[in-house]
Amino acid sequence: KVTNLSVSKLECIFAPKFLQKQKNMFQGVLQKMLTEWADPIRYYLPMEGDYVLMNNLLGKAITIDLKGFQCLNCGQNKPIFRQGYCKECFFEVPQTADWIMHPELSKAHLNIEERDLTYEQQVQLQPHYVYLANSSEVKVGVTRKTQAPTRWIDQGAHEALVLAEVPNRYLAGVAEVALKEHLADKTNWRKMLTNQITPVDLLAVKAQVRPWVPEEVQPYITEDIAPLQIHFPVQQYPTKVQSLQLLRTPTYTGTLVGIKGQYLIFEDDTVFNVRANEGLVIDLSICQ
Repeated sequence: KVTNLSVSKLECIFAPKFLQKQKNMFQGVLQKMLTEWADPIRYYLPMEGDYVLMNNLLGKAITIDLKGFQCLNCGQNKPIFRQGYCKECFFEVPQTADWIMHPELSKAHLNIEERDLTYEQQVQLQPHYVYLANSSEVKVGVTRKTQAPTRWIDQGAHEALVLAEVPNRYLAGVAEVALKEHLADKTNWRKMLTNQITPVDLLAVKAQVRPWVPEEVQPYITEDIAPLQIHFPVQQYPTKVQSLQLLRTPTYTGTLVGIKGQYLIFEDDTVFNVRANEGLVIDLSICQ
């Protein structure tokens, strides 16, 4: 798991491949950037067996050129429907079932299958965090324990705090449903990218919302510790974000000035959500 590897170990894995690609041209299927815990966070974009260290491209002009599609499940050149999958696969694979976005719908703890019980048990029946994060304002969220701090990095949160550690996804979802009556449960991506952050004391918020945590989750509330602080490699924040849609603009060239969440930020205020474009085949050119 990339996030938990040390800097030196990651350099041994990634740097040689990055250095070998001095032709400055990569091609591959877009998938979410891998992250390494550092100050600031390090980002790696998978490209056909290579890993492009995106931090090294800050200040450089890059071109993104759409070439086609490749479903992350069947691998066919079909239009991407959602989350990197073609329409047929999206409604079949367990990774896109309703309980992914709505953890309170999880049923593996009841031994009830939705699409693939083995997969659902593997993912749902493991420790999960109910957390508070601040990317623009305080939000409540759920993630597997093994996905922290990756989940918070992907959301562009500059600080995060675990509220409770529960043994399965269902309990985490129950807590989230109760708390989102009082807190946001989605990131305001425009505010996050323009760095419009409302300062808050997450420990104080945790104390405030504690009575609203459902009774069955109360025993799992964690001890208070200092919130995790996260710093992103951003040289310049946009003033008014313009989202790059490759299906409308299949070729784009811009100077990379920042990376936050799963977004690339360019000098002309253009932003590109890598994860929202999973399954697209692109050429990535680095201008000298």
